[in-house]
Amino acid sequence: MSDRIFTQNHVWLLPQNEYVFTLGITEFAQQQLGDIVFVDLPELGVSTQAGEACLVVESVKSASDVICPVVGEIIEVNNQLADEPELINESPYDKGWIIKIKVAENHVIQSKMTSDEYNSQISSSSE
Repeated sequence: MSDRIFTQNHVWLLPQNEYVFTLGITEFAQQQLGDIVFVDLPELGVSTQAGEACLVVESVKSASDVICPVVGEIIEVNNQLADEPELINESPYDKGWIIKIKVAENHVIQSKMTSDEYNSQISSSSE
């Protein structure tokens, strides 16, 4: 997963180009949530704020805010999740992507980590 950026809030970002990122939740996050039954997909054009919830994922255990790590605008949503939210459980890094965000020109990704740094964080927190 070296092509992705990870955050402390268990979100991944995959750069599509300099200003567009695909966002999803990590394998660890979906495991902690359990079976995902609903994704409250945001509307296109909605502004995102770094450090604030941009959508909600509901599982059989709980509902969880997904914290956006960038300021930007939602330009695409994975509409397939409306009928198949379990795609996040089955394939969190591919078919289970959630939204695409066009970031501001001077964007800063909040709490960003490499794959190795993220894996180190989750393994130390589960000990």
